[in-house]
This record gives sequence, C-alpha cells and structure tokens, in this order.
Amino acid sequence: MSQQSMSSLNRVLTTLSHKEPDRVPFFLLVTMHGAKALGLSIKDYFSSAKNVVEGQIRMQKKFRHDCIYTFFYAPIEIEAWGGEVIYSDNGPPNSGTPFIQSFDDIKTLHPPDVRKAPCLQKVLNATHMLKGKIGDEAPIIGVVMSPFSLPVMQMGFDRYFLLMHEHPDLFDQLMKINQEFCVNWANAQLDAGATAICYFDPVSSSTITTRKLYLNTGYQIACATLPRINGPTATHMASGRCIPILDDIAKTGTGLVGVSSLEPLEKIKSICKGKLTVVGNLNGIEMRRWDTTDAEIAVKATIQSAAPGGGFILSDNHGEIPWEITDDVLLAISHAVHQWGTYPILHM
Repeated sequence: MSQQSMSSLNRVLTTLSHKEPDRVPFFLLVTMHGAKALGLSIKDYFSSAKNVVEGQIRMQKKFRHDCIYTFFYAPIEIEAWGGEVIYSDNGPPNSGTPFIQSFDDIKTLHPPDVRKAPCLQKVLNATHMLKGKIGDEAPIIGVVMSPFSLPVMQMGFDRYFLLMHEHPDLFDQLMKINQEFCVNWANAQLDAGATAICYFDPVSSSTITTRKLYLNTGYQIACATLPRINGPTATHMASGRCIPILDDIAKTGTGLVGVSSLEPLEKIKSICKGKLTVVGNLNGIEMRRWDTTDAEIAVKATIQSAAPGGGFILSDNHGEIPWEITDDVLLAISHAVHQWGTYPILHM
C-alpha cells in the first residue's frame, strides 16, 4: 500500500532507518551541469557561490531529485593548501603539480585555516545560501576527502605509496595533519547548513587497497576521524569496489556507503542490510552512451535489485555525473525513478 508523498528529507530519513518510504530516494549528484544551465564555462561557474546556488536550485527543480549537493570539485581542498587547480572546458577541474615534492616537506606542513581559505569560503557561502532557500525540504550534502585518500592529490600516487610502505612515521604525521583539516572542513560545512557529509575515500576501496592494508590504515583513520564530525556521514568509494570491507566500513560509524557498479548490487544490499544504507550504483561512464530507453532499463534493474525493504538511495556509482551526460538521459533517469520506484516495489 503506497504512502502519502513525503518531503525529500523525510524520504531519506525513512530510508536511513531501513524502512520503506513512499518511493526510492534519488540523488542526482550533478556538479557541472549548473554551468550548462547558466551558459557559463566550468571555471566561471565555480568562481561564484551565487552561480552554484542558482545551478543547484535549477537542477533540483528540473530533475526532481532528493538532495542538494554542495560539492564544487575535488581539488578545491588542494587549492586551500596553495596547490594548483587545472580547469577543463568539458570535465571536472583536476589537481596540478603536487605541492608535496619530497617526504621532508611533510615535516613542516600545517593544515590551512578553513575559515580563511577563499576557495572554501565560496563553498560555505553557497551552503549557507542553499540552506536559506531549501530549509528542511531536502538534505544538503557536503563533501570532504578522507585523510587517507587526500595524499593522492597532495603528493601523487607514486610518492604516496612509497610513503605508506617505507616511511611509516611521516605517513602517520601526514594522516594527523590531514585529519585535523578534514574534521575542521566537515564541521564548517555542517555549521553553514549542510545536513550530512560525504566522506570520499577511494584509496580505501578494494580496487586499490587490500583489506589487510585497509584495516591498518584507512579503517583506523576513518574510526578516528568520523566520530569527530558533528553530523551524519556517508562513506563513498568513488567507483571503487568494497564488498570485502563492507562489514568493516559499518564499524567506522558511517551510515551510508557509496558503491561501485562493478560489484553485484544484490550482494552488497544483503551484506549491508540493517547496517548501512546503500547509495548507487548507476555507471556514470556507461551513462555517456545511454539513450532514454537504456536509462529506464538501468534504473528499473537497479531498483529491483536493491530497493525492497528500504535502505537504498539510487544514485550514480562515482559521486559526480560526467559533463557529457545529456539532460534527456538525466530526465529519463528521473522519470524512471518516479514511475518505478514507488513502494511497495513490484516485480517488473
């Protein structure tokens, strides 16, 4: 028996309690599409908090999804440390030359002051303005990079893995520095009006790190970091696999997990039942080749696999919709969720 229509926030809260709301919550994690809507370049779009606010409001109204996403771009944290950001005309900004050039640089490294970094202030201003416009109608999702995954941008993969395996003291020192920054950055976003924090941790994923290494590194760091964040958290693997560590992730104190399209969703949901809400797992890369029929088929299959019983939010598998995805495909995804995601889920 279907329930009366809920607000997006109540729909998500019901799902987080592992109960069935009126329909499957739908997080369309668009970051750059607001630039298209406003006729701006990606660089110009992210230059102003007002642009991002307008873009997020337009996207939420157009695609009827259940969250506001205050994520600008991943290297905005690197920018706060004084690092380089490289912009693209048709993709997300990327970090440039790593600012940690030698292991000795770590010895004198200090975390930036979140309240004094202009790039982070834009995010906080956008969050505050969005809270004023949205109120409690929908969750506002802020983002941090985990202390364990951030060094990929700070120093590059090669140096980071050498640091991890050959310089344990300096590795521990960098983790403590990054942890302070992560906690301060997360809590500043919550203070500005974010409802919850997405903790991106792809280096902890089983695609990159063995479970044994994860338990000695990323897991310990998450257990020390997440309890200091003053609000709900979701741990996101950013397309990385996670089945071998799902039970461990649940013990870190996080409430949700963003999962890969490379692992069977039914198995993920079974492991997470009653412990973690599953977020995913539409393939953003494949989505570039979809037409509207493909979008509906993918949404129906995903809902059938993971929605029954609650504890599932439909989203992409990476945490960012690629620039190339057309509005027609995104509208088809939205329409399919609203058509086929009503509880109780029927066999399709």
